[in-house]
Amino acid sequence: MTRTYTLRKRAAQQADTRRRIVEAAVDLHGSVGPANTTFSMVAERAGVQRHTLYAHFPDERSLGLACSGLHAERQPLPDAAAWRGIAEPRARLTTGLRAIYDWYDRNEMLAACILRDAEFHPLTQEIVALRFAPFVAAWNAVLGETLNAKQRAMLTLALGFHTWRSLVRESGLKPGAAVDAMVRAIEGAAER
Repeated sequence: MTRTYTLRKRAAQQADTRRRIVEAAVDLHGSVGPANTTFSMVAERAGVQRHTLYAHFPDERSLGLACSGLHAERQPLPDAAAWRGIAEPRARLTTGLRAIYDWYDRNEMLAACILRDAEFHPLTQEIVALRFAPFVAAWNAVLGETLNAKQRAMLTLALGFHTWRSLVRESGLKPGAAVDAMVRAIEGAAER
C-alpha cells in the first residue's frame, strides 16, 4: 500500500514540476520570445535546477512543442469549420475575422514574440508551421471560398496579426471597426 501511494505522489510531483517548467517557458516566450529564452532562464523561473529541466525536456524542441501544446489547449485558435455553415459571405467574413481578431487581442504579446522570432529562428519557424499555419490555411479556405483572386489577396492581408495590430493598436480602431474596415476592403476588391 505504501509503495503505490509513494509512486502516485511522486508521479503527481513530477507532473507538477513539468507543468511549472512549461508555464515558465510560455511566460518567457511571451515576454522575451522563444529565440531569446534559455534553459537557465526557464529553470530559474520554474524554480528548478537545470538538470531537472533536462530530465523533463532534453532539448529546446521538446520544450517548444510542450509550450505550444499547452498554449493551444488553453487558448485554442479559432476553428474555421464553425464558419462553414454561414451561407451569407459578409456574415461569414465578419464572424471569422471577429473570432480571429479576438484571439489576437487575448494573445497579443505571445503572438508578437513568436511571429517575430519565426522570421529568423528555425525552431520557432517549425513550431509555427506545425501549430499555426494549418489554422491560417483553413481560415483562408473557408473565408475565401466565394472570393475572387483580388479578394483572396485582401483576405490574406486581413488575416494577418500585423494587420490586426496596425488597425487596432497603432490606428486606434475598435475591434468591430477593424473587422468592418477589412470586410469592406475585401468586398471592394470585387469591384476592381
